[in-house]
Amino acid sequence: MKWLKTWGKTGTALLLAAAVTACSSTPAADPGKATGNETKTDKPVELVFWSLGTNGYEKLAEEYKAVKPNVTIKIQNTSDQTVHHNNALTALSAGKGAPDIFMLEIAFLEKFMEAKDKFNNLNDLGAGSIKGNYLDWKWKQASSVDGKFQLGLPTDVGPTVVYYRTDLLEQAGIPSKPEDFAKEIATWDKFAETARKFKEKTGKTFVDMPDLVFNAVRDQGSELYYNNNDEFIGDKNPQVKKAYDYTAKAIKEGWVGQNTLWTPEWAKETNTGGFAVMLAPAWMSGVIKGNAKDAAGKWRITQMPEGAGNWGGSFLTIPKESKNAKEAYEFISWLVSKDGQLKSYINNGLFPSIPAVYDDAKFKDLKDPFFGDQAISVQFAQAAKSVKPLRYGKLHDGTDSIVKEGLRNVLQKGGDPAAEWDNAIKKIKELNKRS
Repeated sequence: MKWLKTWGKTGTALLLAAAVTACSSTPAADPGKATGNETKTDKPVELVFWSLGTNGYEKLAEEYKAVKPNVTIKIQNTSDQTVHHNNALTALSAGKGAPDIFMLEIAFLEKFMEAKDKFNNLNDLGAGSIKGNYLDWKWKQASSVDGKFQLGLPTDVGPTVVYYRTDLLEQAGIPSKPEDFAKEIATWDKFAETARKFKEKTGKTFVDMPDLVFNAVRDQGSELYYNNNDEFIGDKNPQVKKAYDYTAKAIKEGWVGQNTLWTPEWAKETNTGGFAVMLAPAWMSGVIKGNAKDAAGKWRITQMPEGAGNWGGSFLTIPKESKNAKEAYEFISWLVSKDGQLKSYINNGLFPSIPAVYDDAKFKDLKDPFFGDQAISVQFAQAAKSVKPLRYGKLHDGTDSIVKEGLRNVLQKGGDPAAEWDNAIKKIKELNKRS
């Protein structure tokens, strides 16, 4: 999901991604395809839709009138994701006041899965028939472990890629074409080797901050901190430890910057060339454009070493309180169909979760002047296909914050990485005992 800047306890502030270009209206895609033979005599239905961030769904809701003239979509939009989700939890707990359609962000999904009895199982409404249209890992995020319950239909995704400055790489004698740079950093060992070379040649840090390095390596595993039973396994998960050790070593070697996400200092260095590389999701392209106007044309995108992760994305759910669940499902399945997702991406930057969109000429032919007329959509699509399914667990954010606090101590206080790791694991186990 493409967001306005918000920062709740989840730590997932997804900023506004810039619109790519305007999109002409195209015929509605199934399900709910307009045929010209729609029934005009159906009783009027109003669907209340709680949406989140800048997504352009208002325009698509108006287009839906051509499909179902009797259905009116009343959109109530919130820009603050924490307020948005807390309002829903309050309404669900009270048993009144919930909308017909609720937009659920991935960072809050585990909490809402615990309250799935308050939602319609979309498989009962026909979701099973369109499951194959979506990225498998994205669909599974909103499924029960056995796959029998489907909480929501997928909207967008946030596959991670390597953003980089061509001018800075060239100063260090490092290949700057996307395909050449991808080979240069094809593994994490090669990435570190290139980083050391860059630091030696330019005196600058290679990557903007430790957090994004850690995220990039962490998210390439099949599990993170918790298993399907919500038991803490982070201390035994080799991928988490690999991410921690790799980031700590990068800090000690001095090729990772001391920036913090969303700060003015980080934004300034993005513009002035204080670092060469940022490891971040597709929606970050809009943030970079906003922060680095003076560097337009110098940025490019290539693939992550050893595969992409994912940061962000949402689902459309239908609370049981809705008296029009059938009509709500018809609308959301239309909204996040191939055609709807293509429009949402072109007009509002929501990266599609339907792979068929990636083969559409309107998608593949998009060129971005800020990124040197690179077809960045193709890079994002390649990354999205390599993401592995991951389960977060309801204490993911708190756990992740503790690990990153340890890395900050290594960075800012010269802490011993092994001691900081042991201390983080101790704190996480205490967190689990309290929860």
